[in-house]
Amino acid sequence: MSKTNTPALKDSSIYGVVAEFDTPDALVRAGHEVHHKHGYTKLDALTPFPVHGIDEAIGVPASMLGFIVFGFGCLGLLSAYLLIWYTGAIDYPLVIGGKPLFSFVFSVPIMFELTVLFSAFAAVFGMLGLNGLPRFYHPVFNFPRIANATNDKYLLVVEACDPKFDIVRTQQLLESLGARITEVVEE
Repeated sequence: MSKTNTPALKDSSIYGVVAEFDTPDALVRAGHEVHHKHGYTKLDALTPFPVHGIDEAIGVPASMLGFIVFGFGCLGLLSAYLLIWYTGAIDYPLVIGGKPLFSFVFSVPIMFELTVLFSAFAAVFGMLGLNGLPRFYHPVFNFPRIANATNDKYLLVVEACDPKFDIVRTQQLLESLGARITEVVEE
């Protein structure tokens, strides 16, 4: 049995429609149906734990974070190499015990450390940037049962900015896919 709450007027203050499902399998099936069969593209899922298959079901693209981390790791490696070369061979050359002014062998620990340091910072700040964090408010928080998404319910959100979005038809579609509750959420 579903409960539907629809505002009387459609306006720009509507964020989207939230549907609550009881099981992760029902969420994945509904997400797949809404995205692949009905063509909705602006979807999100809120779950109490990672649900296998939901990214593919709602069309979430692969993350760019790995490329960002790899790029910054290479930048860290290059900066360590250049720093050691410049300080040892150009800026402050010292001949100690007949060793060369610059040797790759002695640079390996520093290059490793700076590679790891740059990669770690890129992972943390890249993740925050790609996820749009910190975010202290999100319109989905207006859904009265949002706390259930951290406990035992699974939410599917269809955003109003989706080209196929229609308040009534979107709610009916989500209800037909087994949503316990559907509700229009405002900004």
